[in-house]
Amino acid sequence: MMTDLASTPSMDRNRGFSQRLHDRLDAALDLLGRVRADEELLAATLEAATRTAESIARGATLFICGNGGSAGEATHLSGELIGPFLDKGRRPLPAIALGFDASATSAVANDFSFDEIFARQLAALARPGDVLWALSTSGRSPNVRRALETAADKGMLSVLLTGARHEDLPPQADIVLAVPSRETPRIQEMHLILGHFLCEIVESLNRD
Repeated sequence: MMTDLASTPSMDRNRGFSQRLHDRLDAALDLLGRVRADEELLAATLEAATRTAESIARGATLFICGNGGSAGEATHLSGELIGPFLDKGRRPLPAIALGFDASATSAVANDFSFDEIFARQLAALARPGDVLWALSTSGRSPNVRRALETAADKGMLSVLLTGARHEDLPPQADIVLAVPSRETPRIQEMHLILGHFLCEIVESLNRD
């Protein structure tokens, strides 16, 4: 007897996966449209890009921090500025992803608190006029909030990339890029798009 391939479990599973893929793409497109229509977010993104670029042109260093997937984005964005993003002919730009010195990070976490891992590195390395890009999809990560407090104490420009606005967003952030979503994967995807734009403007204003 011939098996009806159209009704096998694997075919049903694959149809389900295909629908899930379309659903995820539709969700990303919907969020992209809402970001495109969010004039406050777009204005904040332009401000963050130009002020970061101008700070680096004056000799500032950019520090970037986040947890989990946001930590991966921190290293991604710092790499775009140290290496070439679009222009292979420009100078390398000073960008440091915090939290990737394993000895320092584990020492601070062990002797003080995990909440201090970014703040203590900023206290050691940053100067007035430097810049912090802090990534937290919820805006509630204690170590990111402590980093923003330290940045404010040191006279740094700080940019928080987060998700949908809420009443508990850290008040220390100078500029907030609040993606209008509460779904972590979609927020992270949009942070990368916005982060790439920030890198593009920073690069374009620091070609010499």
